[in-house]
Amino acid sequence: MLRNGYNPADLNQRGENGDTALMKATRAGVTGVVQELIDRGADINAINNDGNNALWFACFGDRFDLIHTLITFNINIDNQNDNGATALMYAASAGKTDIVKQLLQAGANPELQNLDDFKAVDFASNADILRILLYATNPNHRKSLS
Repeated sequence: MLRNGYNPADLNQRGENGDTALMKATRAGVTGVVQELIDRGADINAINNDGNNALWFACFGDRFDLIHTLITFNINIDNQNDNGATALMYAASAGKTDIVKQLLQAGANPELQNLDDFKAVDFASNADILRILLYATNPNHRKSLS
């Protein structure tokens, strides 16, 4: 933590762009540090200056293990950033099919809208994601995401 400019006595200290040590460790994919910060009481739902929490960074880095860890410790899976975007919307727009599945299986809400009234399905960047999100939002067509 010291090497990265964070004070170990303040687990929720803000760094560049308001990122906490947990966000930075998640972005870097340092699983052991993420787990230690959570175990020591870091605020798992802290948001940075853009309104993103650590889950956003886990999704950005394709870190399925960290996504699972953060969800297990009750991160706000439906956190909406300053643009109203959720991690699910990001994953849909970035073509991250398996992350979309993981988030939906964990209970992410596909019905949330961003500030422009778009839902995750509106950001679907490939046919698989579109199909998955259409099934997730239409109770008459729900199918397994496996």
